[in-house]
Amino acid sequence: MTTDYLILAREKPQLSAAAVIVVVGALGIAIVYFFQYVLLILPCPLCLEQRIAFYFSIPLAALLWLGAKHGASRKVLLLGFLMIMLAMLWNTGLAAYHAGVEWKWWPGPNDCSGPINRFGDARDIMNQLQNRISLIRCDEAAWRFLGISLAGYDVPLSFFLAMVAAWGARASLGERKRAG
Repeated sequence: MTTDYLILAREKPQLSAAAVIVVVGALGIAIVYFFQYVLLILPCPLCLEQRIAFYFSIPLAALLWLGAKHGASRKVLLLGFLMIMLAMLWNTGLAAYHAGVEWKWWPGPNDCSGPINRFGDARDIMNQLQNRISLIRCDEAAWRFLGISLAGYDVPLSFFLAMVAAWGARASLGERKRAG
């Protein structure tokens, strides 16, 4: 059974790369939704921002999966995989930044990790709330497993997906070179 997957990965790397990105990316989003809606651990603004790369990459990878299955142009596949790779590399950096904010290695954004002890009078509180101050802190991990927060786990997950996209791009580039 495992050898069947390895044979498919060697014979159709673009199809395999797209499938891995869809399945692993969707599993990652399902996990954060589980934490948010079942365990009621609310995401901070940086957590929500980290999801954007997944919201972009999963549907694009699904389209690439279909394209690879039905003979899409190698240029289209290459461009799609490169876009996913860049999005996931960006997300790797964002997740590392967020994890560093949680560990207090550097300051985070003021709207979710700045001081909240200077509210002033009621009018000042209303002004601050209207300016998008988040009550969910970016600099405090709401959950950790083995000492690592969800932002910390997002670093290797996003990097893995970026490398899978790079594999798909490389396979698309290789096919183009062989065809040309």
